[in-house]
Amino acid sequence: MTTARDLAIVALGATPEGPLEQGDLALALAGAEAVDLLAHGALALDGDRMVPRPGLVTDDRLLNRAAGSIVSHEPYETIEQWLWRRGSNLAAAYAEDLQRTGLIDRSRSRWRRPRFVRTAPDGPLERPCAEERTQSQEAVLTVLLDQLGLVDGHQAVDEDLFEDDVARVLAAVGDAVTQLEAARLKQDVERAAFDNMWRG
Repeated sequence: MTTARDLAIVALGATPEGPLEQGDLALALAGAEAVDLLAHGALALDGDRMVPRPGLVTDDRLLNRAAGSIVSHEPYETIEQWLWRRGSNLAAAYAEDLQRTGLIDRSRSRWRRPRFVRTAPDGPLERPCAEERTQSQEAVLTVLLDQLGLVDGHQAVDEDLFEDDVARVLAAVGDAVTQLEAARLKQDVERAAFDNMWRG
């Protein structure tokens, strides 16, 4: 199991206190894939630039696709650029993959645009593995879930223990999620002002 797949399982199966933003999850999944690629030796960082290390073949279709999508020529891509490009439609791709493999009941999976409603995965093996990593407060997964507002990980995780490259990726995810939230708030304010103008 990859960090990205565990993140998708936990996020889609979490008890919904409110709709989880599809864009936030997509950014976190792209970050999780980058962490997985670093762990597999398929990626190196030169500052904040992502340098591919070809040759990765795993049994995870989406991780293989992520490895193949890294920009392969200089000046390469920044982590931030990767998050926004790779994150496009990534939450939907993981939801579809989990449905295909039986980890989400397709008949109960309901999407709410631009947000989606989470449903509990039914897979017998992968879900307990993902939940066990969450309960044991596995560091990277906990930080990503915290950035999505699904756990409170600040007191549980010593982020100084992360390798520099992993820390850079996680920081970039946090920044991107914050940017996206700011854009949503601005859009809400502008929409409210427009509605008030028309109401007179």
